[in-house]
Amino acid sequence: MAKQSQPKTIKVTLVKGMIGVTKGHKATALALGLRKRNQTVEQNDTPVIRGMINTIRYMVEVTE
Repeated sequence: MAKQSQPKTIKVTLVKGMIGVTKGHKATALALGLRKRNQTVEQNDTPVIRGMINTIRYMVEVTE
């Protein structure tokens, strides 16, 4: 039986506030778990999460 490795994770930090951004971008940030500026969350590194980060790349900072 093969050992199951832990999924790779990335840390996402909201560096720009959500005032004045489109509804869709605000919803994407909320879906990632980002509520306040300078808040950091840890997410699994999947293509879906990467696509969400790419949508709001001007608002977030990603740490591997």
